[in-house]
Amino acid sequence: MDIAIIIFLFGGLFLGWSLGANDAANVFGTAVGTRMIHFKTAAIVCSIFVILGAIISGAGTTETLGKLGAINALPGAFAACVAAGLSVYLMTKLGLPVSTTQAIVGAIVGWNLYTGSPTNMKVLVTILGTWVLCPIIAGLIAMFFYIITKKFIYESKLHILRLDAYTRTALVLAGAFGAYSLGANNIANVMGVFVPISPFTDIDMMNIFIFSSKEQLFLLGGIAIAVGVFTYSKRVMFTVGNDLLKMSPIAAFIVVISHSIVLFLFASQGISNFLQSINLPSIPLVPVSSSQAVVGAVIGIGLLKGGKEVKWSIAGKISLGWFTLPVIAAFISFIILFVLQNIFNLTVNF
Repeated sequence: MDIAIIIFLFGGLFLGWSLGANDAANVFGTAVGTRMIHFKTAAIVCSIFVILGAIISGAGTTETLGKLGAINALPGAFAACVAAGLSVYLMTKLGLPVSTTQAIVGAIVGWNLYTGSPTNMKVLVTILGTWVLCPIIAGLIAMFFYIITKKFIYESKLHILRLDAYTRTALVLAGAFGAYSLGANNIANVMGVFVPISPFTDIDMMNIFIFSSKEQLFLLGGIAIAVGVFTYSKRVMFTVGNDLLKMSPIAAFIVVISHSIVLFLFASQGISNFLQSINLPSIPLVPVSSSQAVVGAVIGIGLLKGGKEVKWSIAGKISLGWFTLPVIAAFISFIILFVLQNIFNLTVNF
């Protein structure tokens, strides 16, 4: 493989690392924040399942993101990924759980503006709509599960030690499901811009199955996410798990499962096809924000308790990050594209 291609792919790997450091941390943030699961255990489980989710179920959301802006040159894809990664890194340094989805969308729009390419407004509106719906749906699901779970625990009269053991197991299982859903939904953010211009070729695995070029990209992206989880996610885990709302382990489990269901719904081609087959509106296969889903679920539980325990100043700070991130990513993308084209004489658009 050409050395230039490897260098350009590092843009996507950097974004994957940023996603692992920020968004992927949300899968186990509440569990680690409540001290129910050790960080190392959370990181291992999260890494394994995020890679599986990316390879097995990552295709659907990638197609949607590609319709927003078809980046057709490796330097352009590199610029978009580095811009998104840098903007997420800046927010991570501040301890804010922001969204790589918002970052890559902002970076792609920045590429469209720089190159004069049209932005598919229908796709953009769909994506923006899911940014509003995602935390609301997660909050409603969390409220529902919180009420059901409290009723079940009250009626079952479990001993506190057995309840503790069940809760730890439930948190690990919910985290595994959440990591899988995150990989399936958000791998588009990491490697989606490279899919139309993939430098890899399909590999025939002894006539048993074909390891496609897209799956190879998703494997690389999944590994980059895993590295981000291990190296830099601890701070954001405690922001979500402790700072926004002090939660019980049961509430932590409900947050993770609610977040996971939302991400899975927006990534599942099977569910979307089933709804179409019975003449119901299909769920758009859109990369949604893991951070927004977690925060929505946390606030949902907080509202169910009366809302007084939610630290609204932190919620406001997080929301401000969500609004400013796409703008920052678009601005950085514009600058990097200018530098690549005018200083390094690289083609950023064909």
